[in-house]
Parts: sequence; structure tokens; C-alpha cells
Amino acid sequence: MSCCRKPTTTSRVRCKRIIAVRKITPFAQPTCRHHYHQNMERAATNAAKAIIDEEIAENLNIKQLFSALKTFRIADLGCSVGPNTFIAVHNIIAAVEHKYRSEGLDSSIPEFQVFFSDQTSNDFNTLFTTLPLDRRYFVAGVPGSFHGRLFPEASLHFVYSAYALQFLSKLPKEVVEKSSPAWNKGKIHYSNAPNEVVEAYSAQFAKDIQTFLYARSQELVSGGLLALIMPSIPNGTLLSQSFLGIPVELMGSTLMDMAKMGLVSEAKVDSFNLPTYLTSPQELEGLVERNGCFSIMKLCLVDSSMKHNAQSLTMHVRAGVEGMVGEHFGTEIIDELFNRYCAKLEEYSFIFDSDYQKGNQLFVILKRK
Repeated sequence: MSCCRKPTTTSRVRCKRIIAVRKITPFAQPTCRHHYHQNMERAATNAAKAIIDEEIAENLNIKQLFSALKTFRIADLGCSVGPNTFIAVHNIIAAVEHKYRSEGLDSSIPEFQVFFSDQTSNDFNTLFTTLPLDRRYFVAGVPGSFHGRLFPEASLHFVYSAYALQFLSKLPKEVVEKSSPAWNKGKIHYSNAPNEVVEAYSAQFAKDIQTFLYARSQELVSGGLLALIMPSIPNGTLLSQSFLGIPVELMGSTLMDMAKMGLVSEAKVDSFNLPTYLTSPQELEGLVERNGCFSIMKLCLVDSSMKHNAQSLTMHVRAGVEGMVGEHFGTEIIDELFNRYCAKLEEYSFIFDSDYQKGNQLFVILKRK
């Protein structure tokens, strides 16, 4: 099916609050900070359940599309190693089963097949050895990048991706080229960076979203649903003025402090950039409309109900970036870096005020035309 070109009319529905954190990447062995990180994500998954339930009930037309369906196929893109992906999948299946029963189709409830997908470096062995014994679905692992096709045409009915799309497929090459106007000297991200750096990150994110949406438009059946959860910033807000941007900027300043003390190489700092981008609702809406293959059923910015302090945020950030930092700078600096980082966060304690943490998570439901 070819993609529609005409922008869609969007409808915004007020969302309930979601707790959101990024997935753990399999860089390091589990520690207390990684378990803390997992517990945060589990709370987020549970909080998202009500919204998933509502959207499946309202927007999954099983009588028209799936009444004779034998197998309902679900994909979790960016699944990591569990166990939170299993909770998300359980919630989706329960909502679909409830939808069938509510429409008097108890005898027509299909079997379920779930595809757990992540990068080839993901620890699929751990994922499979921890599968729930009482699961009501068949399982397959699909290694590969979700920025390209992963599944046959029109083979999926529901796609879920949480806290993964903020990671770029690659770092914009301009930000590490000394001859480029976008060379990001002395910084590790685009927060509070020159416009050229911001534009390089934004352009890469736009390319990634377009390839992601195009691939999903080929893989989803008409009427299938795509659920996305990602960290975000409010419309018209600079990343450097947001709760999600300031901690990243402070990480960069901590590394520069260590460079000035001779603890790390300044050249190493100049060549290190985090490959993440935080979009706004308006920016993402425009990218979806440009793709033209999906109707926006829900697109809303919500508050995080997880409240941080310097120690908890340090654990959260460390769980997310420790692998990248260790690979680039060496693992011997890790403990000192994050001790200094925590102290710097305490100096900026105003970011932990409740008003400062509002509206930093984006929840999106798209329906394949």
C-alpha cells in the first residue's frame, strides 16, 4: 500500500500522567543503580497501561479488520533485555483480548505472536531465559535496527516502542569535524550549543523518524496501531531550559572540569557527543504529517510522576550513558566522573522543583491508514 501524502487532521486527547525513563542498554553488569533504573521503567510501563487500554478500545477496529484473524502479531522495538518488555506485552495482549470480549467475539480471540526486537548487540540470551513461563504468546527475536525494515509487508497489527526513538541512528558527522561550522567543541550535546549543532542534530532526527515511519508503514496492516513513548520538551522551549537538557549540559561541564584538571583529555571531550535528540510535540507532529501514512489518534505531552533528587538522577543517567562514556574515555574515570556529576547536580537543585519537571514525556498513538 502506498503512503498518503496529504497531512492528517490530528486530535489531541488529555493523557493521564506517565512515569518515563529510558531503557537500560546492555553495557554493564547489573548493579543497584541498574535495578533502580529498571524499577523506574517498570513504574512507567504500568502507568502507561491505562492509556494503551483506552487506545486499543477506541481505535482498534477488530470487527472490520481482524474478526477472522488467526494470529495477532505484536512487535516491541527496542525491547532491551526485560523484564519490563514482558509487562508491556502482557498489557497489550490483555487489552486486545478485552476488546474482543467486549464486542462479543470471545470465540474469535486469536493466538498471539510477539517479536522482541533490538540491536544485534542486545543480550537476547538473557531475554529468552527470563521469558515468563505463563505467557500466552509465541515468541521470536528480531535483531536489527528499527530505522529500516524488519518484518514482511503488512504482517504486524500492533507496534510498541518505548524510550528508544530519542537515540539517533548515528551521530551527525559535522559535530566532530574540526573544519565544520557545527563542530561541537567543549560540549557533549546540542543543549546550549550553537545553532549549527542544533540543526545538525535536528536534521539527523528528522531523517531517522522518516525512515522509521516508512518502515513501519510497510510492516503494519491498514488499521494497525503504533504506540510511541519518548522523552520530550514542550513546544517553544529550548532544551537548555528544560529538566531533561540541564543534566546533560552539566555532564559536559563536569567532563570539561576534569579536562582542565588533567584527568581526561580535552580532545577526548571535544570528540564525544551523546547521540540523543529530544523532540517537541509540534516537531514530531510535523514529521508524522510529512510521512503521510498514519493518522494521529493521540499526541500529548504529559508530566512525569517520578520525582528526582541529585542521587537518583545520577543513578539514572549513569545507567544510561556509562557504557558510552567508558568506551570513549576508559572505565577508570567512571566513579570519579559520576561523583563529581552528583555534586554538580546538587549545586543546581532548582531543577528538582516540581514545576521544572512538568511536561517532559511524549505519548503518541498512530493508526496506519
